[in-house]
Amino acid sequence: MRRVIALIAIFLGCAVAWLALAGVTRARSYGQAGGLRGDVAELWGSPQRQSAPSLTFHWVTDELREEQRVVEGKPTVVTRRVQVPHQLERHVASTVGHAALRLDLRRKGLIWFPLYDVDFQATWTYVHARPEAGELEIALPFPDQSGVYDGFRFVLDGQPLALQPSGGRVVHRVAVQPGQRLALEVAYRTRGMDTWQYQPGEGVSRLQAFDFSVDTDFAAIDFPMMTLSPTEKTVNERGGWRLRWTFEQAVTGMGLGMVVPSRLQPGELASALAESAPVSLFFFFLVLFVLDTLRGIGMHPMNYAFLAGAFFAFHLLFAYSADHLPVEGAFALASAVSLGLVVTYLRLVVGNRFAFVEAAAAQLVYLVGFSLAHFWAGYTGLTITVLAIVTLFALMQWTGRVDWAQALARKPRAPRQVAPA
Repeated sequence: MRRVIALIAIFLGCAVAWLALAGVTRARSYGQAGGLRGDVAELWGSPQRQSAPSLTFHWVTDELREEQRVVEGKPTVVTRRVQVPHQLERHVASTVGHAALRLDLRRKGLIWFPLYDVDFQATWTYVHARPEAGELEIALPFPDQSGVYDGFRFVLDGQPLALQPSGGRVVHRVAVQPGQRLALEVAYRTRGMDTWQYQPGEGVSRLQAFDFSVDTDFAAIDFPMMTLSPTEKTVNERGGWRLRWTFEQAVTGMGLGMVVPSRLQPGELASALAESAPVSLFFFFLVLFVLDTLRGIGMHPMNYAFLAGAFFAFHLLFAYSADHLPVEGAFALASAVSLGLVVTYLRLVVGNRFAFVEAAAAQLVYLVGFSLAHFWAGYTGLTITVLAIVTLFALMQWTGRVDWAQALARKPRAPRQVAPA
């Protein structure tokens, strides 16, 4: 009984240590993310959200106004002609756009940053359906005021315009007549991070003759919250996707966009491994305890304490090597070190066969295999469930005919004597 209590104490002590390691690793990750994200945004760019140009029609009307004046001491009504300015928000008649996204993942410390290059090109048309003549103000906002827009072109009816940005946008006025049709073409290359979006208008807007496509060089696509799903999806020549949004007549307040994929974050993975490590150690201890009891090996609680330390070494080494090595390399190194610690130790305590066969197999399953499940998001819980059921089944079949009262009362064998080196 005292042996079982000692094992429980060892297990609880390791569980506390793992939770502390998970907290420290998460704090390191969040600290790096907060400090490095701003630096990466300054060097590469922020999340991009390109909006359609806003159109405002300005015109002037002549109106007669009556005013009361005092002339030679007498009140007099005077009629005069005044010019009254008007303005009205207008909408584009059609949209044809394209964005080509190229993934460029960059890593700093424990954080992978999903960066991208984007080639943007769009053509908007406007038909002046008002009976008045006047001026149309075209205002195109940039997705990021601090961004760099290489090869920027602003072409109106085939005429390139050299406009000076101000307040994060370019503005141009053009005279329009009733029935006149205008075509605006804009193109540029820029960089961003995390997401790219296109917003057809402010608030709820009308999509008329809308055709927009996005090409990616990555296959793992996802869409931002509150955006439209593509109407077409095909594989492109770059091994990614060509997504297309086409609408003849639609009213919506949502835009379209793409979430750029990222790699598995080393800091998040190290924290998750440390948090779930007590489950893996529990199964490992359970299998070893059953083997120890049935075979009368008689391992001391100190032996279990050293084995728990070898398990902890896996997570400690992975947490502090993952920001210097690729995740796969750090995982392989930590697995090899932990497995080597357990096997070489049990070789001295019990024997070669037990160390290299039973113990090594149990560690490969409950430490390495269990940890590998964290590399596939969404399957960790299922892996734990299957592992628990399989372990329970194996132990039940293995010990179904065992007399536990006799097995627990059996005296262990004499400790293995190892000749001094």
